[in-house]
Amino acid sequence: VAVQASGCAPMVRAYEAGVEHATRWEDAHTIASGIRVPQAVGDFLILRAVRESKGFAIAVDDDKISSALSEVAREEGLLLCPEGAATYAAYKQSLADGRVTKNDRVMLFNCATGLKYPLPPVTRTLDRHQPIDFGQF
Repeated sequence: VAVQASGCAPMVRAYEAGVEHATRWEDAHTIASGIRVPQAVGDFLILRAVRESKGFAIAVDDDKISSALSEVAREEGLLLCPEGAATYAAYKQSLADGRVTKNDRVMLFNCATGLKYPLPPVTRTLDRHQPIDFGQF
């Protein structure tokens, strides 16, 4: 499965159009800079691999990427990069669309660390002189 951000999805557009080469994506923008690739050199190879493997191409919105990043951090304690979070957002969208099922074996790649991006500001702190109220988390 090829995953791209909806603000820069030339491979998805080419896959859906059934063409062999992707045209350049103008005004490419996404929070996931590692997948902000307006024109891939090996576009035909990517498209061929997706089609021959009976896969598909999918684009996800930046708000879904952000939500996926937060969900994985909160639920699993992992700090994904936005590119990795895009794969989780695509997985969730594909489950909802019926493209994959809970019985399918799926592997998501997180290609970097979330530490290379600015972290949100700290809004809560613990008082080291007080017992920890774990219910607040």
